[in-house]
Amino acid sequence: EIKIPAGVGEGMQLSVSGKGNAARHGGVNGDLLVLIEEEPDKHLVRDGNDLIYNLNITIPQAVLGASVEVPTVDAKAKIKIEPGTQAGKVLRLRGKGIPDVNGYGRGDILVVVNIHVPSSVNASERKLLEQLGESEHFRKAEQNRDTNIFDRMRSFFR
Repeated sequence: EIKIPAGVGEGMQLSVSGKGNAARHGGVNGDLLVLIEEEPDKHLVRDGNDLIYNLNITIPQAVLGASVEVPTVDAKAKIKIEPGTQAGKVLRLRGKGIPDVNGYGRGDILVVVNIHVPSSVNASERKLLEQLGESEHFRKAEQNRDTNIFDRMRSFFR
């Protein structure tokens, strides 16, 4: 048995002294090198010590706000979705990510908000959506600099 420290990642090697091949003529045994392979999680994606989670919310949750649970390494965390949240917004849960292998803090969880738009609606839902479409707040899609794809991509390379 060996102890795997928290925070190790894909491709890292651990050396276990004296657990390798037996030495010739009664010498000291060699070291065992253990190569780490990570199993991917079905919800969280690792990016260094940070974790990325894609949160799918409904249109009413985005417009009205909501309280939702997101998975973390240890358990689940409850986060508040503010009213008027836009698709693509990134929420940061500080210190909820992977511990640093050298013991210098923890990474964050980055929650990327996605808004689920149904592909089909029934007649009563369609009528409600048409009524909403006539409302002043729903008539014109405002230009928002935060949703410009080029600005968002530029921020990744800074």
